[in-house]
Amino acid sequence: MIEQPSGTVIHEDKERSDLNGELEGFADEFEVKELYDPFSSYNRAMTSFNDGAYEYVLKPVAEGYKYIVHVEVRESVRNFFNNLYFPTRFVNNVLQGKFHNASEETGRFVINTTIGVFGLFDPAKVHFNIGAHDEDFGQTLGFYGVGSGPHIVLPLFGPSNLRDFLSMYPDVLLSPIDYTERSYWTLSDTWFEYLSIKALEEVNYISLDMDRYEKMKRDAVDLYPYFRDVYEQYRKKQIEE
Repeated sequence: MIEQPSGTVIHEDKERSDLNGELEGFADEFEVKELYDPFSSYNRAMTSFNDGAYEYVLKPVAEGYKYIVHVEVRESVRNFFNNLYFPTRFVNNVLQGKFHNASEETGRFVINTTIGVFGLFDPAKVHFNIGAHDEDFGQTLGFYGVGSGPHIVLPLFGPSNLRDFLSMYPDVLLSPIDYTERSYWTLSDTWFEYLSIKALEEVNYISLDMDRYEKMKRDAVDLYPYFRDVYEQYRKKQIEE
């Protein structure tokens, strides 16, 4: 047996001590960055509910709708809804100081409402290469540094967070599709009308991309945290842009 010098043992102990210190520091950092998710039990249950609602209600209805309504008509319905949300996009672009985007949104609205026959077509994009600049009040708050808060899964609407959930109300006040009582023009005066219009919008949207949800589910080992992380990363990217 060849004995190692005692200095070697001391050196190895020092390296092991340094390594343990680094691992403890990494563990401490990991714990600090661990996602705050106080509503996880509720969110999991609501994710399962929404998944069932999609599989057994929305998807079959969207498949029947897709079979009956021609794709060009469904694309026009999507364009019509997108055009209706001009006030929301315009105001939130202005609030974020994105005045060029706000001016392009105005141009899109004028072109698509006139040449595009009340927004049924999108000549602004097709012929003038003017794309939409999607902004909402949740993004505006995030732009000014307001944190997302805890994640919340909404019935039927799906993943959200506290900031985006609270931001739905001011956005609705700018939208002609409304669930609040107000004196100026809206397409919906009652909750039933609001839900009916939103149901049409959602079914039409699903019918144009039937495989999207299924592809996301195939990538998920655990449905709730996967959807949560995808949503939060997506919103973060939107705000940074």
